[in-house]
Amino acid sequence: MTQQPSPTSPHERPEPEIAELTRLIREFVDEREWAPFQDPKSLALALVGEVGELAELLQWVPADGAVERFADPARRQRIGEELSDVLVYLLRLADVLGVDLGPAARDKLAGSHRRFVADEWRGRIPEKS
Repeated sequence: MTQQPSPTSPHERPEPEIAELTRLIREFVDEREWAPFQDPKSLALALVGEVGELAELLQWVPADGAVERFADPARRQRIGEELSDVLVYLLRLADVLGVDLGPAARDKLAGSHRRFVADEWRGRIPEKS
């Protein structure tokens, strides 16, 4: 008999798709009548603020110790909260601007595949020209 994944396992439970998260965020905003305050500039500034809070958690952590540091459940929860804040503001900004991030990200990744061919770039850091 196979063991079912734990419902509390963050890596194995079904999660909402981008469109579903966007819809849930839009409903949250609409229920509070916050849309008039959420113009693109304000959302971008809020997003930058949340990225700053995320960066604070990583600021003085040695690069080779970050994964280990955030394996601690309390720290993982904290960084997960900040990552979620970033995601929520990013999805809201995209929604307000009419950008469907799923296809946009797939298109961007397809362009990156063409630009950074694996056999040519394996093990090398991309450089700006």
